Order: sequence, then C-alpha cells, then structure tokens
Amino acid sequence: MMQRWKWVWLSGALLAGLGIMDFGSQSLANQSLFQYTMQAWASLPFNGGTGGGSEPIPRILVDQFGYRPQDPKVAVIASPQRGENANRAFTPGSVYEVRNTSTNAVVFSGALTPWNGGQIHGQSGDRAWHFDFSTVKQSGTYVVVDQERGEQSFPFQIQANVYQKNLVTATRVFYYQRAGFNKTGSVAGKWQDGAAFLGPNQDSQARSVSAKDDPATARDLRGGWFDAGDTNKYSTFAGPVVNQLLTAYEENPRAFTDRFNIPESGNGIPDLIDEIKWEVDWLKRMQEDDGGVLIKVGVLDHNAADRPSQDRRPRYYGPKCSSSTIATAAAFAHAARVYRQFPALQGESRDLEQRAIRAWNWFQQSPLKTDCDTQEIKAGDADRPVTEQQGNAAAAAVHLFALTGNPDYSTQLAKYLTASQPWNDNVWGRYRAHEGDALLLYTRLTNADAALVKQIRDRFVDMVRTQTQAYGLRMDLDPYRVSLPDEQYHWGSNQVQANYGNSNRDAIRYGAVPDRNTSLQARAMAHLHYLHGVNPLGFVYLTNMGSLGAERSVTSMYHEWLGRGEYERVVPGKPGPAPGYLVGGPNRDYTGNQESVKQQPIQKRYLDSPTGWPVNSWELTEPAIYYQAAYVRLLASITSP
Repeated sequence: MMQRWKWVWLSGALLAGLGIMDFGSQSLANQSLFQYTMQAWASLPFNGGTGGGSEPIPRILVDQFGYRPQDPKVAVIASPQRGENANRAFTPGSVYEVRNTSTNAVVFSGALTPWNGGQIHGQSGDRAWHFDFSTVKQSGTYVVVDQERGEQSFPFQIQANVYQKNLVTATRVFYYQRAGFNKTGSVAGKWQDGAAFLGPNQDSQARSVSAKDDPATARDLRGGWFDAGDTNKYSTFAGPVVNQLLTAYEENPRAFTDRFNIPESGNGIPDLIDEIKWEVDWLKRMQEDDGGVLIKVGVLDHNAADRPSQDRRPRYYGPKCSSSTIATAAAFAHAARVYRQFPALQGESRDLEQRAIRAWNWFQQSPLKTDCDTQEIKAGDADRPVTEQQGNAAAAAVHLFALTGNPDYSTQLAKYLTASQPWNDNVWGRYRAHEGDALLLYTRLTNADAALVKQIRDRFVDMVRTQTQAYGLRMDLDPYRVSLPDEQYHWGSNQVQANYGNSNRDAIRYGAVPDRNTSLQARAMAHLHYLHGVNPLGFVYLTNMGSLGAERSVTSMYHEWLGRGEYERVVPGKPGPAPGYLVGGPNRDYTGNQESVKQQPIQKRYLDSPTGWPVNSWELTEPAIYYQAAYVRLLASITSP
C-alpha cells in the first residue's frame, strides 16, 4: 500500500517538476489528479505490515483519525537511525504543507523544528522533526506533504466530533467480551458466536475448584466479560474496570448515548451503563450471602476451542477472598450511586448499596489474604498484595461515603489513605487509576473531612507541579511528546499511555495548576495521538480500524476467539479481529522467541502477531478490559456526541 501510494504521489510530483501540473493551482485537471490519487489510496487494503514487518513505516506521522479544531496539531517527521527500520533514514525537505484532500489547496505551510537539535532519541532510535500546524482549524480532510521528497502523511480529519466513532467502537469491545451471550445479527456483524460456557458444568453450573466432584458446590456464575484474550473472569480485575468506566461516564455523560448498537440500545439508558450492568450483574452472582466475593472463574488448562461457544471444558471458581471482596465493594458502591439517576435502575441501586455494605463489612471482619488463588484455574494470579487491597479499601470508602453520607467511611478513608497508589508513586493515576480517581472525587463531596480534602489536594497539586516528566509537555524528553520512563514500557504499556493522558486531564479538571492547563491539555492529547499512530512504528494500536480512517492499525491480536481462524489477521477475504481493541503495546521485557524484537529500541519492541507460544505474542498484542477502560476514559473526556 505504501509503495503504491508513493508511486502515485511521485508521478504527480514529476508532472509538477516538468511544468505539466501545478499542485498549487486550483485547476480542474489538478483537482482530478489529486482526487484520483486519494481514491487510489482509499481503494488499497487498509492495513499492512507488522511491527518490524515488510511495510515501511510512514515518515510523516499524524493522528490517523484526526484532530479537534481547538487542539494542538503536530506532525512528527521521523528518520530512523536505530532498529530494524534504520535503513529508512530520511532528510526532510525545507518546507512542509497541509493540503485539503478535496481541493488540493495548500492551507498552511512552514518549516520544521528539529527535535533536540538533531539528537537521536534513545527510546525510539529516531532522529525527528516537528511540524506544527495548530492554526489549521477549518473542518475537512487533510494531508501533510513534503513535496521536495515526495512524501506525505496518511489523510486525517479536523472535526469537532472526530473521535466519536472511535468511542463507539472502543466501547463496543466490551460487548464482544461478553460471556454467555449470543452474538449474532447486525449488532455482532462479521464477528459472531453463540452463547459461551452455558453447557453442563460450565458457568451456570460452575463448581468449586477445591471440590470438583461435588455437585453441591455448583453455582450460577454466568455472564460478565472475558478478562482479556483468555476467557477467564476475575473479580479483582473487574472491579477497578467498572470504577474507571463509571468515572468516564460521570465526567462526560453526553459522550455516551443510547445508540452504540448493542442489544440494549434504545432502552432509554446510556449504552455504557448497560454494558457496565452486564459486568456488575456477574459480580453480584460472585458474591455470597455473607458479603464475601469469589475470586475468579475459569478453566484448568490452555486448550481453548476455536470459538468460545464450542468450548466444552468444565468451569470452576476459586474461593472468596479479601482482595476480590474489597474490589467489588468499591464497584458496587460506585455503580449504586450512578444508577440512582435512572428511574429504571432504582431497585438495582438499592440492592447494590446493600451489597456494597455487606462486602465492606466482610472485608473488615476477615483476614487479608494473598494466597486465595492457587492458579489451578488458569492463568492470571487474581491475588493482590496487602497494600493494594488497602488501596482498594480507600477507594471503596470514598464511594460508600459518597453513596451513604455515613461519616464512618470518611474515618476509614483516613485509615487507608497512605496505602493508596497516589501515596506510593510519583504519578497520580498511571497505575490503579481508580484509586486516584476516588480520592479526587472525595475532594468535591459535600461534608467531606476538610483536613483529608487538604491532604489529598496538596499531594496532587505538588505532584503536578514537581513531576514535569509526567505532567505537561517536556519536548526535550521525547520527540513523540509522551516522555514515559523506560520502565513504563512493560507488558500492557498502552494502558499506561492512556492513564498518563487521563492524569493530565485530571490536573485540568481539578484545577491543580491552572497556569499550566494549556501544556497539560497538550500532553493529554499527545498520549491519545501516540495510540492513534504518532509513535515510532506508525501504528494505530487499535485493531482493524481501517473502516474508521486508520491506514495502519494493528492487524492482529492474541485472543482465544478473535485471534484465530478467519479472525486471525486482516487480510483480503477475511474479516480479521473485531475493531477497536487496544492491544498491550511495546514491551521492553518481551520473552518470546523473536530475537529481532528484543534487539529493538524500547518503543519499537512490538510485533503485530496473534501467535501464542513460543512467540508469546500475549506479551505484546493481547488486549484486556482494563486497557480498554483506560482508553475509553481518555477518549470520552474529549469527545462530543
């Protein structure tokens, strides 16, 4: 695709050089050729290549979906010096242009700014330049052009609601992750499967893993979301996802309509709330009468069927545990408060309030355990360290206080506050983001303890002021404008990218340092643009987004259903994976057998592959509901319906 488009553009450039065609004119012939070239590009397969694969990485990198009119717009021009694409080193032309693809009119032109005086960036191995075209605000479709070198960016839009389709698509990922639900018809589209794990000894009759042959232990644990690329379900991991999605809704409810094309669409309740309810209803089934919550549900081996509905393996559950119970208490309390605003969910709200209180009380009366999950149920360890359980207790205390107004929960918050993630990190919400979200919420609650409010706010403001690598733009640290330390490029680094964006948005939302709001907003948007293609591999780190405008989105992911068979990869004649999944991203600690990946600069340590062992692509391309929630929240915070 890239080679064919380059030929079309260079043909036009050659005509211009011979005086046959003036690309700056508005002649009919000029428009026709330009429109022909755009149509030629649009007709090509919209995805190709892998991280380090056969397709060349774009030299002019833009957000492949586009920009809002009011936001900074900076293209990154990359000349790779290290890594497997170093043979594409590049010296850009002296003048760059922004052209309207409908008219071929040049709407802006200017010179580039070299990053750090031409230094090579260690994390990417690239030398880079910036082209700032922020003054272009008129709605339309554009490309950035280097006419001297015959290069141009992928097309992108400038529109007020440019990310709305992304938000719909990314939210619908949770629908595809539903367990025990029949995915058919126009809602499912090309990605259809029957209701999974509802057979004998499966989710509706799951038995205790410690008493596999005892039918008396059978419980109805159907529903919920598959956690990631596997089909297991973890209470400890689900609770924080529910919290982050509810926060996304509360921050911008107008972004979430009742028209996202899920089975519940049109019922008068925003589709995100419907989707959250699917997960919360499963968590209710995981709770026992005394308030304790079972830790996980899943299978005992890795022998998955090609489709979840074909999988006949028995399913088992682990014991109730302090970690799963306190995470669920926070989710129940938060959901109960949000449900209150919907008349149809009033009864659910009251039920969840009582369940949250029972879970809280069970947690208070039970020992904190870190060995509930024997991992006989594969694969992730659902146990959480004691400090993390206490951090979850801080979040639960906030949500219970917000829900009930009972000052005892405020007192409990003081007890657990220093165990929360913001007291054990120098960036507020890059990890365990739901804890930081809850603490900031507390600062705005009526009757909150003034001393606690001051303690929380002072720490947050100090963090934003002093941690300049994390808050606001530091152009000297990263030409791709995201400046994460090396250690953040681990398994699931794209979740961290999204959460850095969310934390910068929080700094604006809570008025941490008002005179830096412009820089904070630019930083938040930079993380979104990174996920949308402004990164050293030129990848949109969302699956199969060609129909939404991404010319180079990832073509595959590690997924036991949507990473196999006809869904394995985007190729002609096959649908590839469902669109909109945020994959894990570059991983400096990759352990698979692809030695070339291990030798790449950190930001290029990625491979667009669905293959399991020994490639171990789960370390790079596996999605997860927690990655997805972080992206949805970032996207929702700047999306208009």
